[in-house]
Amino acid sequence: MSDEAAASQAGLPFAIVRGEPLSAPPTDLYIPPDALEVILEAFEGPLDLLLYLIKRQNLDILDIPIAHVTEQYMEYIAMMSDLRLELAAEYLVMAAMLAEIKSRMLLPRPVEAEDEEDPRAELVRRLQEYEQFKQAAQALDALPRQFRDTWPVAVALPAFERKRPQPEVSLRELLLALREVLRRAEIGSAHHIARESLSVRERMTQVLDRLRNADGFVPFADLFTPEEGRLGVVVSFLAILELLKGHLIDITQAEPFGPIYLSPAGGSGAA
Repeated sequence: MSDEAAASQAGLPFAIVRGEPLSAPPTDLYIPPDALEVILEAFEGPLDLLLYLIKRQNLDILDIPIAHVTEQYMEYIAMMSDLRLELAAEYLVMAAMLAEIKSRMLLPRPVEAEDEEDPRAELVRRLQEYEQFKQAAQALDALPRQFRDTWPVAVALPAFERKRPQPEVSLRELLLALREVLRRAEIGSAHHIARESLSVRERMTQVLDRLRNADGFVPFADLFTPEEGRLGVVVSFLAILELLKGHLIDITQAEPFGPIYLSPAGGSGAA
């Protein structure tokens, strides 16, 4: 540190405790030896450590140099001597297994035992299985995870009121409805000769009385009697037109091409 930097830092406090600056550390300050712990490598078990040593040196897992790997493994065990005993126990078991494999490979084999299985075979099998499970775990961990990579979004729609304008009833709509009624009347019609007994004025009175006695609206098709035939349908339609012309009834329709309703003039549903 240069003299200028030391001079600029000389005016800064050593620490601030409860809002008060300290220019020097306390004389009775005790820092335990294990207060700061730095972990350079994190291993999940002895197989993980052994696999790390093999991959770091690009060794063939099917032809492991037991002596060289065992020496490096024991160096890591020595570094872990200050850790808890229960954490190092499983590592010591693996060290004993490596020592056993090393000793079995150093001993001369009898001629009749040439076909004996390689002492490293069981260790290689366990390392291969562990590597497969570790790669599968890493692949699963790389998948997108909710609340880690993605977060659900909930947006409340604003409340709005939609007004639907009432369509106007045109003459074409009335004619289309009349055509449908005529078609239904022709289905059950029969030819017979009788004296004409239908009157438009009388039918106007009947339609007006029915609308006044009804509770609400009356569908357009309900004002016709198909049994009266074509003549009855025409007389009823002319009576409705006369009442509409005299402003005695109202015609409403909730939506385009929807059903048509009739009501007395001045009702709540007049359009």
